[in-house]
Amino acid sequence: MSSDLLSKGYEPNAVEKKWYDYWEKEKLFAAEEDSDKKSYSIVIPPPNVTGMLHMGHALTFTMQDILCRYRRLRGDNVLWMPGTDHAGIATQNVVEKKLAIEGITRQDLGREKFIEKVWEWKEEYGSAIINQLKRLGSSCDWDRERFTMDEGLSDAVRKVFVDLYNQGLIYRGHYIINWCPRCNTALSDLEVEHADKDGKLYHVRYPFEDGSGEFIVATTRPETMFGDTAVAIHPEDERYKDFHDVKIKLPLTDRVIPVIKDDYVDMEFGTGALKVTPAHDPNDFDLGKKHDLESLKVIDDKGAMTEAAGKFKGLDRFECRKAAVKELEAQGFLVKIDEHEHSVGHCYRCQTVVEPNLSQQWFVKIKPLADKAIKAVETGKTRILPEVWKKTYFEWMYNIRDWCISRQIWWGHRIPAWVCSDCGKEIVALDDPTACPDCSSKNLEQETDVLDTWFSSALWPFSTMGWPEETKLQETFYPTSVLVTGFDILFFWVARMMMMGIHFKEEVPFHDVYIHALVRDDKGRKMSKSLGNVINPLDVIDEYGTDALRFTLTAFAAMGRDIKLSVERVEGYRHFINKLWNAARFSFMHIEKGCEPINYDEISLVDKWILSKMKGVSQRVAKSLDEYKFNEVASDLYKFVWHELCDWYLEAAKPALFGKAGDAQMAASKNVLARVLRDTLIMLHPVVPFVTEEIWSKLPGTEGSIMVATYPEDAIDADSIILDEKIEKDMETLSSIVSGIRNIRAEMNIALSKTLNVIVQTEDSDIREMLECQKNFIINLARLESLTIQDKGDRPKSVATVLVEGISVFVDLEGVIDFSKELERLEKELGKVDKNLDVLTKKLSNKGFTDKAPAQVVAKSIEEKEALEDKKAKIIENIEKTKPLV
Repeated sequence: MSSDLLSKGYEPNAVEKKWYDYWEKEKLFAAEEDSDKKSYSIVIPPPNVTGMLHMGHALTFTMQDILCRYRRLRGDNVLWMPGTDHAGIATQNVVEKKLAIEGITRQDLGREKFIEKVWEWKEEYGSAIINQLKRLGSSCDWDRERFTMDEGLSDAVRKVFVDLYNQGLIYRGHYIINWCPRCNTALSDLEVEHADKDGKLYHVRYPFEDGSGEFIVATTRPETMFGDTAVAIHPEDERYKDFHDVKIKLPLTDRVIPVIKDDYVDMEFGTGALKVTPAHDPNDFDLGKKHDLESLKVIDDKGAMTEAAGKFKGLDRFECRKAAVKELEAQGFLVKIDEHEHSVGHCYRCQTVVEPNLSQQWFVKIKPLADKAIKAVETGKTRILPEVWKKTYFEWMYNIRDWCISRQIWWGHRIPAWVCSDCGKEIVALDDPTACPDCSSKNLEQETDVLDTWFSSALWPFSTMGWPEETKLQETFYPTSVLVTGFDILFFWVARMMMMGIHFKEEVPFHDVYIHALVRDDKGRKMSKSLGNVINPLDVIDEYGTDALRFTLTAFAAMGRDIKLSVERVEGYRHFINKLWNAARFSFMHIEKGCEPINYDEISLVDKWILSKMKGVSQRVAKSLDEYKFNEVASDLYKFVWHELCDWYLEAAKPALFGKAGDAQMAASKNVLARVLRDTLIMLHPVVPFVTEEIWSKLPGTEGSIMVATYPEDAIDADSIILDEKIEKDMETLSSIVSGIRNIRAEMNIALSKTLNVIVQTEDSDIREMLECQKNFIINLARLESLTIQDKGDRPKSVATVLVEGISVFVDLEGVIDFSKELERLEKELGKVDKNLDVLTKKLSNKGFTDKAPAQVVAKSIEEKEALEDKKAKIIENIEKTKPLV
């Protein structure tokens, strides 16, 4: 064999497309609907059809792909169901902007023509995100790709809506909802992003109608006062115990409003008097229903004041705020204005300030569905990991409000509801009605609203498998095994899938939910365009290769901990990929055929050691993947490949591999190397699929893709590979002795070309016997002239010493170095370090520098000072060691 089978350097761009095309062509991602194998399934969190791959996607899909590739290696029948989401508001906005460039609005086109335009856009651009997922190596069953607006899923959406309506769990009603005046649509609570903002708290006089007194009312939104229909006080508030049948003259209007008593009022806030605006505040809406108050809408759907605002009609809500405050001050109603930080809701799409709005909408009566979803997690039918997210899930589910599911846009699943124009009958049906069932009129008008995008997404685990039909796919793969997703859609999506899955399939949609953390920049900041710290995964892939990015994300994906990512870290793990590649090139010089059963009587200690280490790694990687400890997988594989395989085994095995230990030992070691490389590639494959497939394709004795290989723990002869603690302990002793000698060589500045004489003393006869047997290991790796193993005795003269677990290692320095010159060199070096340390110490003591210099410059100076202090300590230590030898 020859290393020429692999090019000198690994070129990912030349390899990745070749193998991905091969995997697709050979249908290696395909699941079997009917199989005797154990089923394992994941549904992809469907990215928006408008989406572009970002680091959050890269993390999510890397984790899912690792799990799917691993389970295939374990012999499972794996379904990774792919697809995309129609993303109602986002997609409509994209298409509207595109049309605006042409000077066209959706209203110009009309509903049907506009929807045609959206479908055209989807066909042209909607596959971009899928192609990007393929570049990441995602091994989805692409022949089963679904779209939330495709025919089958649309049928499922319609059936769910109709069934819930018929069960009394969907209703239409007036309610305070979150309204975006820019998108001109309702938003669910989860679609509102709250941020603390500096605002103002306005204290306003509300005089009694009879002139006998007044309340001071505090509000952050004086523009809503035109919709006030009461002032509320607490019934136990001592300040107002004598107030009966009081009426308020509402400032800036000619209206008189009542005073009501309710224990909802917080007596500690302000004066304990609360303005009640049922049409523009959700809590006030509940108060209004309870006390039968009028709901007076004073802000319209575009954010402008209505006729009910009197002379302020037509003003934008924020302009009205300024004008109203000016008028209140002029008329003597304004008492004072305080600076006030408060939480303000914004539209998650366009960041417009959301307006609580009284509107007729469609709702899901959610509590009956939530109760079953709560129980499923409480009883462990579905596990949420890390467990900290269980508490968050329960808090939200226990306080859940009815879900507003209607959206005032055109792109999406149109609500299957009609109203008879003649008799007013409301009709909800699976098939489009042709006539009213009550009066036979054909004058039917369909609801213009569409369903919230998350409504169809909530059905994803079972609708993608063919529901409402009873399919073999559902029978085989539902419930799914695990859902991997970010915490930001735990409520948007995960909780709703739980509710819908249990309600319609009478079974949880997934056994495990793994919530991964955020990918941040290396300083721990969220990536954003405004900070200029966004790392584009496609750029990283172009520069360093997909496997380097995947391994980096895996290495930092500790459960419950955000990932601090930098391009430099990806570059670091590219070195790991290159290390593997070079190890394979070296191995190919010696591997002539596929591995055969290992005969432990014929192999060396170092061969037994690497097999034992490999066995342990194989077991730990499997356990970590079963427990979603992705970072531990990467850590174990990195340590094994870089340190144990490359740094120690390949170096230690060279004499045998090159025939210096005889033909029998050479053949045995070549066989061990073939086995170790083969099993290492299999273990690595889920994390770094491309480089492992390329090496595998050239490895003697392999057939077909590495994707259909068998994980080492499941191999027919898995039990023949021995996990041997005694061998590992002996090898640890040997490597510690070699490392100790190497450290002395480095500290004493002894050239590698200079061979050394070493004496090893230990009173343990078993260790002496082992060291005698492995003498050549130490001589070769430590570059020794001679090695003497003896019982505990006197310390020899002119030696440097290292202690290894009770073993004394003496390196003879007589004739190797001139001790006087070495002492002189060390003291001179110490002087240089002291001088540089003095400069840095003064610099860091100068407040002018530490306060004014950029933080990174100060940090670098601190690092340099710490490095010099470490260097100084080592020099002093070496001086103390050298002095007795002069």
